[in-house]
Amino acid sequence: MNILETRNLNHDFDGHTVLSQVNLGVRHGEIHAIIGPNGAGKTTLFNVISGAYPPSGGKVLFKNKEITGFPAYKIQRLGMGRSFQMTATFDQLSAFQNIRMAILARRGIRFNLFRRVDKMNDITAETVDILQKLDLWEACHTPAAMFSYGRQRSLEIGMALATDPDLIMLDEPAAGMSADETHMAVALIQKLTKGKTVVIIEHDMDVVFSLADRITVLNHGTILATENPETIRANAAVRAAYLGRVEDE
Repeated sequence: MNILETRNLNHDFDGHTVLSQVNLGVRHGEIHAIIGPNGAGKTTLFNVISGAYPPSGGKVLFKNKEITGFPAYKIQRLGMGRSFQMTATFDQLSAFQNIRMAILARRGIRFNLFRRVDKMNDITAETVDILQKLDLWEACHTPAAMFSYGRQRSLEIGMALATDPDLIMLDEPAAGMSADETHMAVALIQKLTKGKTVVIIEHDMDVVFSLADRITVLNHGTILATENPETIRANAAVRAAYLGRVEDE
């Protein structure tokens, strides 16, 4: 059963077609990777699905509900979380404060001077649990700006998961990481997303083949193939379009 679908999805920039007739189906509980060469439209597809851009045509369905053209905040409230290509943490806030803010947002609680969020024991306990899973508890009071790039990416993934989404979209979670950081990121994603549906854009094929249950290949804004990793690896057309030259948007 699909938790996310796009039907004949199109998107144009100033008359230039970026997505054309994209029919994507993401099954409930799977890790679904989207790969493709530079300019294939991967991030644009993420932006249209998550509400950052309106589509030029077609439909987006999430949990059997049409969400075409919904604003990003409304889609998030329906249970879709997202990380970005660039880190999107609050640099001057501590790791603890970053995670707590995401939990408060999920619960619809706004911080103000008359509400002592530090007295909300259930929120504190949930924040501590997430930080421990991220292996950031010992640095919980460290400002995000002081973290290494890899730790900032981990914190951002934790913030996305703190909203308790039914589906999480990860945009190049291993981009810019060292080999050791990438290995840790893969292990972290596997641990934190267990039982959840994940859609991931990633240019590192080792990461893709380590994580994905299925892979969709975009090329020139259209879907070239959607198959399991073994079939994608053996697909001559996919190799010609992408796997022979690993680039990304």
